[in-house]
Amino acid sequence: MSTNQVVSKVWSFCNTLRNDGVGYGDYLEQLTYLLFLKMADEYSKPPNNRKMHIPQEYNWQSLTSLRGAELEVHYSMLLRELGKEKGMLGQIFTKSQNKIQDPAKLYKLVDLIDHENWVMMGADVKGDIYEGLLEKNAEDTKSGAGQYFTPRSLIRAMVECVRPEPMRTIADPACGTGGFFLAAYDFIVANHNLDRDQKQFIKFNTFYGNEIVAGTRRLALMNLFLHNIGDIDSDNSISPADALIAPSGVYYDYVLANPPFGKKSSQTFTNEEGEQEKEDLTYNRQDFWATTSNKQLNFVQHIRSMLKTTGKAAVVVPDNVLFEGGAGETVRKKLLETTDVHTILRLPTGIFYANGVKANVIFFDNKPSSKDPLDKRDLVLRLPHQHPSYS
Repeated sequence: MSTNQVVSKVWSFCNTLRNDGVGYGDYLEQLTYLLFLKMADEYSKPPNNRKMHIPQEYNWQSLTSLRGAELEVHYSMLLRELGKEKGMLGQIFTKSQNKIQDPAKLYKLVDLIDHENWVMMGADVKGDIYEGLLEKNAEDTKSGAGQYFTPRSLIRAMVECVRPEPMRTIADPACGTGGFFLAAYDFIVANHNLDRDQKQFIKFNTFYGNEIVAGTRRLALMNLFLHNIGDIDSDNSISPADALIAPSGVYYDYVLANPPFGKKSSQTFTNEEGEQEKEDLTYNRQDFWATTSNKQLNFVQHIRSMLKTTGKAAVVVPDNVLFEGGAGETVRKKLLETTDVHTILRLPTGIFYANGVKANVIFFDNKPSSKDPLDKRDLVLRLPHQHPSYS
């Protein structure tokens, strides 16, 4: 079957499930679980013959031999049990649930995946299929998934401005589905003739991120894996921890990020009456210039703390967030004093999932700035006011 035919089948089945109330996000999760098991099965056979740490009773073959209600029951049990495993296997299946309630359609999806050799398929092909589904999911405004999906045209522009090099580390403390990592990977591969050591480094040692939403983190892990970043039995490089809680303890060459928008960080707790409530979350970190519940200011401070002495950063922030009073003024002054804030990219409205959101990209290098840093705020690069392509 040709690549276009595979893509067409994946898309058409997604549309079939939508008629049963299964959205793009749920379909993506089920596709992630099944693809992971199928590729693990392929890796265990010749010519790879790799030892996969998946219990035999819950491997790919355990699904292909079942039908009807028996398949549905076993699949639900498989998801639950594999979520208890260690390493990347457990991370992929953490909090997993079966969202396909029609056994016939579940069997059809298993059969669709079973008829393709995914390991032999090029990383660009597998990646394009998955990225296309992520984009469709982001456009599904009912799911609210757009907050985890930065427009790829914007990501590519940011990466091209930073111009990452081989054998350097790249971090994103709010990595969503991993878009910045993929764009940086593509840029490095396209602009450098990598030797063996450089290929190993970019595959296993370049990218590090945080994503606190379990479902989104799962999508990021699979997205990277399908794009040939990391491996099925390697340690994953995306932490489920809140990046703002404490200093990372590790310094990076580049930080590329689009942290979540919203004025305040918050956490949910159960009160004495058993009701769910939210409270503002303030991070008391000695390495922060200002203590605030404003999550954008906290991310800017955290990103600055992650950089090596020669590190570079590009971060998306709401319009004028650094020109507010109080904590905003403190962070702005300290950032201008300690880094070279050389460019502000002003974005047109409407490029994110929420209409009317205005944002800028701040580029800064971790080195002494000029003697008159306040002049930096006048250096603004404006994009044309048009909706950028998502291609």
